[in-house]
Amino acid sequence: MRRVAQACADAFGWHAAAGPSGRGQGMALSIDAGTYAATMAEASVDKSNGQVSVKRITCALDMGVVINPEGARMQTEGCLTMGLGYTLAEELQFKGGDILDTNFDTYKLPRFSWLPAIETVFVKNDALAPQGCGEPAITTTGAAVANAVFDATGARVRRLPMTPERVLAALANKQV
Repeated sequence: MRRVAQACADAFGWHAAAGPSGRGQGMALSIDAGTYAATMAEASVDKSNGQVSVKRITCALDMGVVINPEGARMQTEGCLTMGLGYTLAEELQFKGGDILDTNFDTYKLPRFSWLPAIETVFVKNDALAPQGCGEPAITTTGAAVANAVFDATGARVRRLPMTPERVLAALANKQV
């Protein structure tokens, strides 16, 4: 995990700073499907309306031997995009046990227009047989963005998606 975290930090260009630093940078780590994953995100928060904007995201993975690097990159970027949807927008609405979102006109999905720059880094490890590919990237996305929001504002958002209402509530309740 240390090699993956270092590879991610190096590719991202991260430099240590006490948090919250105001830079809006966050990291998260996980192990899923035999793959070590580290993700860093840079985000800004509009404190007047609670809107979170992810500027860039870098994900480093140690998945053992990478058989198809371009396919693995596409899978990873797709999972990061899916993770950003879960993190920032996607939420089912319920009323009395009924699902209110029955079509995509009310269920908000990520759009290409608000996707950040995405960078994928594969940590070479030919000593390990091929492991899971894209799915591990989704496990770190929400936490990396939440940590970036904390670094930007000093407020912790602990529930996904990070809707503007939830971000404003976290900003109002932050400990100073």
